[in-house]
Amino acid sequence: MPLFYLGALLISIGCMLLLDRRFALFFWRDARRAGITLAAGVLFFLAWDLLGIGLDIFYRGETEFMTGILLAPELPLEELFFLVLLCYCAMNAFGWFSRPRGRGRA
Repeated sequence: MPLFYLGALLISIGCMLLLDRRFALFFWRDARRAGITLAAGVLFFLAWDLLGIGLDIFYRGETEFMTGILLAPELPLEELFFLVLLCYCAMNAFGWFSRPRGRGRA
């Protein structure tokens, strides 16, 4: 079961893609802007994680559900995909709540 968490993250990212495609929330509205926003968000949170790791605030939890692959000390591979999911979910929520609304039905 070492790929369980990574698999769950990938499935969740896939669901975000489906929602985005169906409702044109962010990537399907403006792919260039969305790519830049996603990259900036992930880089920000990676820097945040690395700072927390460097200050001995953040630690990697041991579990059988993770691959065990580390990108840096105390930074598992799954964290990168979690950050992508976190940022993409926020982007889709922004796209959903900022889309034009109709006046309602009669």
